[in-house]
Amino acid sequence: MRQDAAFSLGDKSETMHNQLFEAALGVTSPWFVQGVDFDAAKKTLTIVIDFAAGSRFAHPASAGLHPVHDTQIKRYRHLNFFQYECHLEVRTPRVRLPDGRVVLVEPDWAGKLSGFTLLFEALVLALAQQMPFAAVARTVGESWHRVHAICSRYVDLAVAETDLSATTALAIDETSYRRGHNYLTIAADAEERKVVFVTEGKDAETIERLAEHLTEHQAAPEQVSSVSIDMSPAFIKGVAEHLPNARITFDKFHVVAHASTAVDKTRRLEQKTDPDLKGLRWALLKDRERLPVAQRADLDALVAQATTKRTARAWLYREQLREILERKQINVVRAMLAQWCTNVMRSKVEPMKEVARLIRNHFEGIVAWTQTRQTNGFLEALNGLFQAAKRKARGYTRFETMRTVLFLIAGKLNFARINPHAA
Repeated sequence: MRQDAAFSLGDKSETMHNQLFEAALGVTSPWFVQGVDFDAAKKTLTIVIDFAAGSRFAHPASAGLHPVHDTQIKRYRHLNFFQYECHLEVRTPRVRLPDGRVVLVEPDWAGKLSGFTLLFEALVLALAQQMPFAAVARTVGESWHRVHAICSRYVDLAVAETDLSATTALAIDETSYRRGHNYLTIAADAEERKVVFVTEGKDAETIERLAEHLTEHQAAPEQVSSVSIDMSPAFIKGVAEHLPNARITFDKFHVVAHASTAVDKTRRLEQKTDPDLKGLRWALLKDRERLPVAQRADLDALVAQATTKRTARAWLYREQLREILERKQINVVRAMLAQWCTNVMRSKVEPMKEVARLIRNHFEGIVAWTQTRQTNGFLEALNGLFQAAKRKARGYTRFETMRTVLFLIAGKLNFARINPHAA
């Protein structure tokens, strides 16, 4: 009697455990937890899932419920149970459709990549948006390649569903992804501040591919009314040919960056005959208001000698250019910018003359900044973050990996439509 009672009590305890795991996993009829195998030595927990005899299952290939033809045992990696790896071992049915085909029925918790549950994939996605793939792999106990495969699969699915019908303003920039001349072009929705397209190269054909991508995602190239780019002739040509209604803007930060380069060139040339300029590089390149007191004093002393030092005049020209581009009246900016170019061309500051020629060649696009205030700053910041991540991460030299990472951290993709557990 005592043995029978003990057996009955153990049977009830096991049933309660199984029901507890069913509730935790969200397993519902006709599925049920058949048993749990805990291996303390291997630090693994395996939950065995079966379905009730006589069950019929739906399949997207055919309406209705279909009889089971045979079964396969499939294994899925799930979220850890405390510090133990958790796996679901599922007797998965293959059903016969009315047309005679036999197809596998994936359970509701099956992920988008074979061998994982939706919850596990959601965890990987969340981590990959905050850390390199190698760190994610160490955290979840999977290989780098499996983590990358999950993220790449989700990015591809989410990008395929992206609706760009409301996109009218784009920011376009390029970045290097491997040593040598290996570049990719990134396009972002300037208003939503999200990456919408990534492709290899930095020539005019990249803009053609961008236009094709817009067409494939419920947008027309003609609806793009504004594009901010750098002064790349290839980008200018590509926008003119493939985004015909887009007004080109060269944001002031690119223009001022060229002027800063000219200031440094002038300093290096003049420093050969004037040793007093040594040690002033950062004082000349940084914003005056952000300089320490001592460096600011050195800079002010140099600027006071503008009549005799070309480096000082170059610095003043850059500050004048910065002030002009801060103004908002387009006619005022147009007149002042034209006069600035004239003044520089009459000076003896040769490197700054290159900037004046550049401005004259791209005059309308630079003036457009006054009205659009459209900038590539978002992409510049993204590029900085990405290059920093690339330096400490394995595998970022492949275009496919870089594309996946860029969309993960800056694509604002809606993964919840693919996986209800993904943010």
